[in-house]
Amino acid sequence: MKPVTFHFWPTPNCWKVAILLEELGLSYDVVPIDITRGDQFTDEFALVSPNNRVPAIVDHEPSFGGEPFAVFESGAILQYLAEKTGRFIPDDPRLRLTCFMWLFWQMGGLGPMAGQAHYFRLYAPEPIEPAIARYTNECRRLYGVLEHHLSGKSWIAGSYSIADIACLPWIFRHERHGQSLDDFPSVGAWYERLMSRPAVRAGFALDADLRDESAFVSAESHKTLFRSSPDE
Repeated sequence: MKPVTFHFWPTPNCWKVAILLEELGLSYDVVPIDITRGDQFTDEFALVSPNNRVPAIVDHEPSFGGEPFAVFESGAILQYLAEKTGRFIPDDPRLRLTCFMWLFWQMGGLGPMAGQAHYFRLYAPEPIEPAIARYTNECRRLYGVLEHHLSGKSWIAGSYSIADIACLPWIFRHERHGQSLDDFPSVGAWYERLMSRPAVRAGFALDADLRDESAFVSAESHKTLFRSSPDE
């Protein structure tokens, strides 16, 4: 058994963890959780991720010792692994706080709003124009926030960090959000810097064959994917 068990499906939140694991060079096993079939709702997976969402990891060599420890929520996983290894979190206290602010900005803003844009632009059973406009425009606003912050900077928090890793997989889906990186030149340059990194490319390539986009639009998979509990 490798030190980390990674419960994964090819999604933006899982790509964050895949990229960090590759950047850190940590050895890990992948356990596919097919969210279109409802694997996330099994009792076994709920022991690892009580919220029935990917990603989640089990660290068999936790930093604090003792029994294997499960970590769920992508931001918590990034913070845990970065702190455990002492990498990709700035040492300077101001930059460290900056890193965490933008990590939480992604978790509370960019990710949820982009996820809603994904749904209403691509997966909703029928177009709901006010929702499409609402989340497309909010994504544009959030891209603008990141654009302003990155102006004159190479990285979000002084040096390459988990803040960059957290934001990238959502920006990776910019076309799905109805956004063009031509409109956000600082974000576009940052994006290209990140995409040139071998570990980033490896993270995005992880088990890419698992994802079948057609499954997301079938009636049965749609019902499974967008329900909130196994009882629905």
